[in-house]
Amino acid sequence: MQRREFITFLGGAAAAWPLTAHAQQHFRIGLLNTGADPFFVATFMGKLEELGYQEGKNIVVECKFAEGNAERLKEFAADLVRQHVDVIVTIGTPAGFAAKQATSTIPIVFGAISDPVGVGLATSLARPGGNATGNSLMAPELSAKRLEILRMLAPGISRFAILWDSSNPGMAARVRETEIAADQSHVLLRTVGPRSLDELEAAFAELLNQRPDALLVTTETFTRQHLARILDFANRNGIPAMFEDSSYVDAGGLMSYGPDYQEVFRTAAVFVGKILKGARPADLPIEQPTKFQLVINLRTAKALAIEIPPNLLAMADRVID
Repeated sequence: MQRREFITFLGGAAAAWPLTAHAQQHFRIGLLNTGADPFFVATFMGKLEELGYQEGKNIVVECKFAEGNAERLKEFAADLVRQHVDVIVTIGTPAGFAAKQATSTIPIVFGAISDPVGVGLATSLARPGGNATGNSLMAPELSAKRLEILRMLAPGISRFAILWDSSNPGMAARVRETEIAADQSHVLLRTVGPRSLDELEAAFAELLNQRPDALLVTTETFTRQHLARILDFANRNGIPAMFEDSSYVDAGGLMSYGPDYQEVFRTAAVFVGKILKGARPADLPIEQPTKFQLVINLRTAKALAIEIPPNLLAMADRVID
């Protein structure tokens, strides 16, 4: 082989080698969940596989479920950093805080978080800055739309209550937006923010005393953990309840209006794929949901002796009967 040919061959091999090594590399992905429910995992992993990332083949996924325990979240976040994962995907605002406090260098993808800009985890939607990007579930029109739907259910509804976990910073902005929407709609809104099971029981007693016409329930680890109690309270006392996540309606809630969470977690996987290919989180704009679903449970409506108006049924994306 002539010297020029050898140099050409060597240069070509050097250029090809990183691609081969990259293709054989096992990336490590950490999933850091505030709660205990693995509801998002199948959708997230399915989308990753579509993008060419398969568990055991070129990715290793480490799942951490904190079950609502703040200290455990911190420990799990620190453990993922010690493992030198390539990216951390967070579910819930507390998980986002735990990841950001644990590392300023490992890329973070907000799989599901209420308002990363509002709580200070990102500079802006367009330019997140730092090492984190992903989804923001904050959409100002959602709170007003939920109130509107409940008033379509019964035009005489004028007294609302919202049940939320007041220890969750991501929910504070959600409640503020609901208060603004209530003011604009000239309806009364009361808030109850239990942080423990005892406080939840006290909140139920307070709600019974106030007798709201309808109840709004935020989607977060606390309400997911105590969903059976919340559903029993609302349905037993004949209070129409509006949820943000259709899984709550599948469990027996009356109705929900909110993002298509399956699409949210597929988007999170797309973010991960871009980062594993070399994109910087700071350069990837945070995305807000564009698909929203109204789900109505007719079985629950019948049990509550509520007749769903035809125009509301026509709006529904899914009806459980």
